[in-house]
Amino acid sequence: MSQTDAYIQSARRTLQIEAESVAALQQQLDQNFSRACELALNCSGRVIVTGMGKSGHIGKKIAATLASTGTPSFFVHPGEASHGDMGMITGDDVVIALSNSGTTAEVVTLLPLLKRLGSPLISITGKPESTLSQAADANLDVSVKTEACPLGLAPTSSTTAALAIGDALAIALLEARGFSAEDFAFSHPGGALGRKLLLKVKDLMHSDERLPVVDQQTSLSDTLLEISRQGLGMSAVVDEQNRLVGVFTDGDLRRTLDLQLDLKQTPISQVMTRQAQTTTPDSLAAEALHLMEEKKINGLIVIDDQQHPVGALNMHDLLRAGVL
Repeated sequence: MSQTDAYIQSARRTLQIEAESVAALQQQLDQNFSRACELALNCSGRVIVTGMGKSGHIGKKIAATLASTGTPSFFVHPGEASHGDMGMITGDDVVIALSNSGTTAEVVTLLPLLKRLGSPLISITGKPESTLSQAADANLDVSVKTEACPLGLAPTSSTTAALAIGDALAIALLEARGFSAEDFAFSHPGGALGRKLLLKVKDLMHSDERLPVVDQQTSLSDTLLEISRQGLGMSAVVDEQNRLVGVFTDGDLRRTLDLQLDLKQTPISQVMTRQAQTTTPDSLAAEALHLMEEKKINGLIVIDDQQHPVGALNMHDLLRAGVL
C-alpha cells in the first residue's frame, strides 16, 4: 500500500468511526434531552456554557450556535470562573457543562457554587454515572464506543458527539421558539443572509432631490436631461397630482430613436412605458432584486400608497449593497 492510499484509508476509518458515534446518539436520547430543552426555554437569563480543554472548544461553538439561533448564550472558562468569572453567572442562568469523563476538576469545582446560586445545570458527558452527570438537572449522554484516535487518547469521536448533541439542542430550541430566517439575519447582519433579509428598499433607494421625475408633458429632450443628471438610466413620469403614470428608461430611448421623433416637441407621455414596474419603501431589497430579474429590467420606481413616486432603485444599488 502506498503512503497516499494509507492516508486515505486512515481518513475513511476516522470518518466511519465518528459517523457511527454520532448515529448512536439517536438511541441515547431520552427524557433528559427534553428536560434540557425545557430548562433552556424557561431560562430568564442566559445559557452559560463551560468546559475544559477540547470540551471547552466544543463548548464555545455550542454557545455561539445557541446565540445565533435565538438562545442568548456565552462561554465561561471554568478555570477563570474559579478566579472571578463566576460573577458572570446568576441564578437566572442555565449552565451547560461539558466533560467527557464527568470528573474534570475545574468543572466539578464549580458544582457547589452553582447549587448555591440555584442555576439549573445541564451536563454533556460520556459517563452517566459520573460526578458531573449525577449533579445535573439533565444529563445528555454522549458516550462513544471508541475514539477515532488509534491510541484511544485524543478526544475525537467524543468531541464530535458532544458537538452534534449541542447542534441538536440548538435546533430543537430554534424550532420550539419559532425562530425565523429574519430572526437569524439579525444575528448575522454582516453576512449575505443578513443583507438579503434586513435591507429594505428605503435603505438603498434614491429619493428627494436624487429622484429622477418629470411631468408627463415634459419633452423627450428635457426628460433625457433629467435622466442624465440623476444617472439612474430612467425617470418616473407623473401627472398633475404627482401620481406615477409611467417610466422612461434607456431601453425606451433606444426604441424611440428608431421612430425618428422630434426630441424637443415630443411629450414624454407619448413614448413612456405606462405599466411601470414598482416597489414600495418597506419591501425587502431581495424582493426588489427578484422582481428585476423576473421582469428582466435594471431599475424600479418606488411608490407610496398614494401612487406617488418616493424613490428609485437600480441594479447597481443592489450590487453595491451586496444583495446581488
